Amino acid sequence: MTETTPSGPGQGATTPAASDNPSTEPHHIPIPHSLHPTLLALFVGVLLISNINATKGVLIGPLVTDAAFFLFPLSYVIGDVLSECYGFRATRRAVWTGFGVLALATACFQIAIALPAAPFYDNQEAFGSVLGSVPQLVLAGLAGYLVGQLLNAWSLVSIKRRTGEKSLWARLIGSTVVGEFVDTLIFCSIAAPVIGISTAGDFINYVIVGFVWKTSVEILMLPVTYAVIAWVKKREGYYDHATS
Repeated sequence: MTETTPSGPGQGATTPAASDNPSTEPHHIPIPHSLHPTLLALFVGVLLISNINATKGVLIGPLVTDAAFFLFPLSYVIGDVLSECYGFRATRRAVWTGFGVLALATACFQIAIALPAAPFYDNQEAFGSVLGSVPQLVLAGLAGYLVGQLLNAWSLVSIKRRTGEKSLWARLIGSTVVGEFVDTLIFCSIAAPVIGISTAGDFINYVIVGFVWKTSVEILMLPVTYAVIAWVKKREGYYDHATS
């Protein structure tokens, strides 16, 4: 579409119409002011780092665990914040985003291990042993994470529908118990044969120790979770939306 504009006596010039002539000035898509992208990045980062740390076994007193024990529970704390403040749909997207990043990282690690090492690179065996996790353990981690995190978010939001804004502690603990138990049970069920657990007693101990530890960490973190949720709600205008 064109239009004619005068350019002098007796002359006309054909120029593009305004609708066909977007501004040549540089511009960008505006980003909404929200804490959600930051929380999402932290959530995915914690998951990715935890999965790498988990390749190292550690011994603390009589307990055998992996090096992700101090960090992985934080993913459930962040998941609780996302669920409480943004709802199940937004948290579900975060969980699937984390799943996609973990799957991509696993594939990239396998490709990197398979690539021929340069003559001067002497760490191929160590590189492969750290990042080349047994496929069954990768499956255990991904399956446990996906189901556990989705159940954690769903449980929190479901309890919130019944309690409203009251009893935050109940939905934080209740959702943690559900999510962490299923996460631990799925992971241990798939991983136990790989790490040599063959008796029912050892398997039950494996599940209980993991579940109790991760749940206890989240309960101890409740004051921090409370403070973060209150801060996010205040920053995001949560209470303004609730009263409008």
